[in-house]
Amino acid sequence: MQITQTEIYKYSIPMVPFTIATGTMHFAQNILIRIHTDMGITGIGECSAFPMIVGETQATCYEMAKEFAGIWKGKDPLLIEDRLNELHLFTAGNYTAKSAFDIALYDIAAKHANMPLYRFLGGTLRSIESDLTIGIGTPEEMAAQAIAFVEKGVTMIKVKLGKDPATDIERIRSIRAAIGDQAKLRIDANQGWSYEDALFALTALSKFDIQFCEQPMRTWNDELLPELNRLSPIPIMADESVYTHKDAERLIRHQACQYINIKFAKSGGIHEAIKINAVAEKNNIPCMMGGMLESRVALTAKVHFATAFSNIQFYDLDTCLLGHKEDPVTDGVQYNGMHLILSDEPGIGADVSQAYLNTLTTVTI
Repeated sequence: MQITQTEIYKYSIPMVPFTIATGTMHFAQNILIRIHTDMGITGIGECSAFPMIVGETQATCYEMAKEFAGIWKGKDPLLIEDRLNELHLFTAGNYTAKSAFDIALYDIAAKHANMPLYRFLGGTLRSIESDLTIGIGTPEEMAAQAIAFVEKGVTMIKVKLGKDPATDIERIRSIRAAIGDQAKLRIDANQGWSYEDALFALTALSKFDIQFCEQPMRTWNDELLPELNRLSPIPIMADESVYTHKDAERLIRHQACQYINIKFAKSGGIHEAIKINAVAEKNNIPCMMGGMLESRVALTAKVHFATAFSNIQFYDLDTCLLGHKEDPVTDGVQYNGMHLILSDEPGIGADVSQAYLNTLTTVTI
């Protein structure tokens, strides 16, 4: 099999502004690709650039995608490791842009095997229920949002924090006062606290029955994570501190976290995510499947991955519910409340309306 051409789209999705500790996003800065082959099999991939975390933008991903497509033209897409190694030799990092190409390769491989992706990865269907995220606002606004979530049947709420710790504590106090024990709470500081603020906040927040805290400090404070992990009454989940399985090995070796959040946009896609999960599972570290602001294309790939690996025990798979004003995806995973339902279509099983794609900036290599 050979790659004949790759379509690349600036896959912009307007959204309600969404705020985390490091900034506000006004639209999903995504890239969509379709890789065509001489056997008539087409692979679809998507990445979502989150510049304040990964340092990539839609514009940089678009330019890198053109380079990647040229490197792969005429090559065999079923040799996944060879193809990905070519990208790693061409450029360091750029994991977000790489992840779209990785996902498309796995889509092709699973379609070639006539299997849904989760089965191609060695898994069987299981129940997947996601949390739903509250962005940073006033304590009153966030409490009102939590009430609305619970009224819709949400059983797990992820709360964005990482600003002033005293106000962050008030945010959680207000949410717990509003909803009682009707939903599990997990928090994400997105690197927003100093070590001292993190220890203060986590100690004070422990009385509110918090499941875990994601990434309390900047990655340059990773040497302080082992001590924070030892002292914190709330379990620590590493997110921005883990891009690759080497990062996972380092943090686990230093006992710096109890959980790891895997995101394709950080890892470069499915191939590296498998390695991260394997390292974590070997060391009895459960993982979460998370994401940036992907549409249901990449979301469907993530649900396949989470379904395939039992060590993925937490699910933050609400990305396209975080204020996306449009859903141009055809087929793909469906929500039943916060439960995610996959079909048994070969590959990922999702695509995007051509009419929507026709409105976007595009190039074919």
